Amino acid sequence: MSKNAITLAITGASGSPYVLRLIEWLNQNDYLIHLLVSDAGRVVLATEDGIELPKSPRKQKARLVDSLGLDPELIECWSQNDWSSPVASGSSAPKQMVICPCSTGTLSAVATGASNNLIERAADVMLKERGTLIVVPREAPYSSIHLTNMLALTQAGGIVLPASPGFYHQPEEIDELIDFIVSRILDQLDISNNLAKRWGYLDNS
Repeated sequence: MSKNAITLAITGASGSPYVLRLIEWLNQNDYLIHLLVSDAGRVVLATEDGIELPKSPRKQKARLVDSLGLDPELIECWSQNDWSSPVASGSSAPKQMVICPCSTGTLSAVATGASNNLIERAADVMLKERGTLIVVPREAPYSSIHLTNMLALTQAGGIVLPASPGFYHQPEEIDELIDFIVSRILDQLDISNNLAKRWGYLDNS
């Protein structure tokens, strides 16, 4: 198990540009990604970015490597039902996981310990092993059910990081808003980065 390995899950909420940028950055910086994509996540990727992923994990990897120009040695894709994956066990899973974007359905399942598929089980592993679990929900408005689940997940040791970019750095392009959130995700993973301008270091001249 490499210290530079990260589990990354994509579920059916809007926000796929965030996760694609995160994948690119981690791959370029020599992090091994264990990628899990739900069926709804595949729909969102196709709708928002035009990337149509096959069901086969092997073909998913090939499509992402080709579409994003990734190093194929640093990404592995897993089926939602592949219980032999290293991310399914605390004895071999990476110590960090990000679910981005995170649907409120996935949030609910993780907050209640459902573990009905590999994404939910991998998140459960992070919590029980006291690893770092970050969920990036993109929903508006939030219901009391959503907020209750966020509180439960936070109390269990997870980190809720909504896809709510700031504007104090005066972004001029959408990519800057994407990088703002990706930078915050990397910060919570304790990974040094300079993707976004930081408060107190802004050039206001």
